Amino acid sequence: MSANPAGLTSGVREIWLIRHGETQWSRSGQHTGRTDIPLTEHGREQARSLAPTLAAQHFDAVLCSPMARAIETCQLAGLGEQMTITADLHEWDYGIYEGRTTTGIRKTEPDWSVWHSPIAQGEDLARVQLRASAVVESLLALRGRVALFSHAHFLRALGGCWISGSAALGEHLYLDTASVSILGFDHESRALRRWNALGERRALM
Repeated sequence: MSANPAGLTSGVREIWLIRHGETQWSRSGQHTGRTDIPLTEHGREQARSLAPTLAAQHFDAVLCSPMARAIETCQLAGLGEQMTITADLHEWDYGIYEGRTTTGIRKTEPDWSVWHSPIAQGEDLARVQLRASAVVESLLALRGRVALFSHAHFLRALGGCWISGSAALGEHLYLDTASVSILGFDHESRALRRWNALGERRALM
């Protein structure tokens, strides 16, 4: 899965984005922001399946959301001993929409989208953009290869900020549970080197 299997030369940076494994709410499509819901057993299996791929790499830093589903994924994937909890990697705060599905919300708000609509008592896109941009700036100060365990909407926003400076681009970057994506560079330009990669067994299912 590595975008640079021969290893990293001095000054080259890679950011490996790992979405946490399945939860009951990710399976049902319920928005899960500040609710600290655990992985399902299938989610734990997904997290363990990441271990061989991640063990084949050297990571200079491992950053993780403070939510239990991300922490457990990091631990089961074999990088728990290197883990540094990083508050800014928490999921989008969905405010009054926490625990609800997009389909359910649209019964009363037909055009609703987390990417375009106001989020009462939570974070709208502009606020997530500020947070994701701050994370990008902190990542640019690092060297080597970094693993980052977080959540679907935030990682999509982060990917958008990395490659274009716009969190809104994340609307077009789909992520599966327990997927691995790689941000890096093409010469001096920030680039998307791989997106939503799954383990071989899952890719064949």
